[in-house]
Amino acid sequence: MARNDSIQKMREVLVKRRDALRRALAGDLSMLKSLSEQSGGDVVDAALDAAQDEISSKLAEVESRELGSIEVALERMRAGNYGVCEICSCKIPLARLNALPYATSCIECQRAMESSGGGSGYAGDWSRVLDGGADVDVSFSDLEAG
Repeated sequence: MARNDSIQKMREVLVKRRDALRRALAGDLSMLKSLSEQSGGDVVDAALDAAQDEISSKLAEVESRELGSIEVALERMRAGNYGVCEICSCKIPLARLNALPYATSCIECQRAMESSGGGSGYAGDWSRVLDGGADVDVSFSDLEAG
């Protein structure tokens, strides 16, 4: 019964996170629209605005992906197959679900998928969030120097 209680608590967390992401995305999109309607300023202002728009767009993309994953998890709860690995059909440990409530595979299957080049598309490749996938050569010393 403890697993069912934990899953119910995770459902509540997922619903709250889903609602927060929906509000944030609605705000991000309306903000981006209002920013694009504003004009004026010099070339530096335009460049800064373009960079900020790109960052906001990438963050909205990440939030949108998370929202989709949450929706899938909530649907799996409704269907009664939440917490079951989609690959091996074993129960996903509660520790993994607590860490990543919208996980659809156990850690062993996820590792196997990632090592074979599969996966969710961004699980281990955060460079795509920064610059669309191009190679980035930035070190912490570069960041501290600025």
